[in-house]
Amino acid sequence: MGDRERRMVFVTVGTTCFDALVKVVDSEEVKQALLQKGYTDLRIQMGRGTYTPSKASGNSNLQVEHFTFLPSIADNIREASLVISHADSGRIFETLRLGKPLIVVVNEDLMDNHQSELAEELAERNHLLCAHPQTLRETVEAMDLNALQPYVPGEAKPVVALINQFLGFPVD
Repeated sequence: MGDRERRMVFVTVGTTCFDALVKVVDSEEVKQALLQKGYTDLRIQMGRGTYTPSKASGNSNLQVEHFTFLPSIADNIREASLVISHADSGRIFETLRLGKPLIVVVNEDLMDNHQSELAEELAERNHLLCAHPQTLRETVEAMDLNALQPYVPGEAKPVVALINQFLGFPVD
């Protein structure tokens, strides 16, 4: 690698089984797309899945590693140049608060997947990119991370005041 800047992509599926995401990230096509975008390392948190990614990256120079669980993945998110995640709301907001570019991949196998609605709404507001396993390569190839808008958490006080008023509590 020489003196080239290291740019790590961190992939997380949380505590779930989302083999479709792990498999597609492990594909040579997605690895090549990441390399073309200048990424040097791929770290995959594979959760409860049964698919084990390859540590080799075919013809590419992408350095690949994987693990199932850690007590905390916050350091991985902080270290990442790009995060690819399942559509868990906690993971989405943690990543956005840290100011990291994010591609959320929707797990289509989940019934009543309300998390996809959140991901799609935040993508519409240009805070993140939203993909499905079968469209991840195209999303990576077409992504322009400079077009993403920083996520600024909303002010909770008006909502709290409205709830307090509704419940009959004194409003400050």
